[in-house]
Amino acid sequence: MASQYGLRKVGAPHTLDHRVYIEKDGVPISPFHDIPLFANPEQTILNMVVEIPRWTNAKLEISKDELLNPIKQDIKKGKLRFVRNCFPHKGYLWNYGAFPQTWEDPNVVHPETKAKGDNDPLDVCEIGELVGYVGQVKQVKVLGVMALLDEEETDWKVIVIDVNDPLAPKLNDVEDVERHLPGLLRATNEWFRIYKIPDGKPENQFAFTGECKNKTYAMDVVRECNEAWEKLITGKTAPGNISTSHTLRGRQFSRVNNSPTFITSSTDPTRI
Repeated sequence: MASQYGLRKVGAPHTLDHRVYIEKDGVPISPFHDIPLFANPEQTILNMVVEIPRWTNAKLEISKDELLNPIKQDIKKGKLRFVRNCFPHKGYLWNYGAFPQTWEDPNVVHPETKAKGDNDPLDVCEIGELVGYVGQVKQVKVLGVMALLDEEETDWKVIVIDVNDPLAPKLNDVEDVERHLPGLLRATNEWFRIYKIPDGKPENQFAFTGECKNKTYAMDVVRECNEAWEKLITGKTAPGNISTSHTLRGRQFSRVNNSPTFITSSTDPTRI
């Protein structure tokens, strides 16, 4: 099925001016706020936004502080960021991206990780066989989650698979990943531990001794981050430097529970 989302690219890749905007029906939207978290009424399939395709090195991310949150390359000390190749890995091991309508609240310390949120949308590692593209909106199902502790912040990494992947019917929880893709979770743990070492930083640490928690736990994390986003977008939590401009029209799924609530915005499609 063809995607309902399109792209509008500004500037050349690997330049400071490069931006990738996501459009719906020809109108730019926010991948952070406008794309619904859930892709079906049962809330078993989720939308993810691909920021970094597998095997690439440019550190691309949803811009939290720019209008409509385009995807851009991260900058550090005035220079574009790239992750180093860490033998035997090449770039990112998966299609890496984020869940829309989620936020890891830096004001809240997680009771089990004992660390605050990292102030970003929830990170996602899509393990299917196809290489994605920047700005792609994939429909995925959740399999598990790892809790990276990055510079004293909780940085969840949700493991998912594209629902259209040939392996998707066989992968329904974290133990299925080890059964059908042996070594992938171990490699994922290793990569997140070591990927900053070539830049002179120490190894990252994990909560839960690096264990990948199961689907039920992962969906609880998604629920928490979705509820945190809802507080952010409705003004119950101060946004700080985050741009909460959006083009939400009508009603969209917003919360994981048995009776979903909805975010309602202006019916004017041009308002942001």
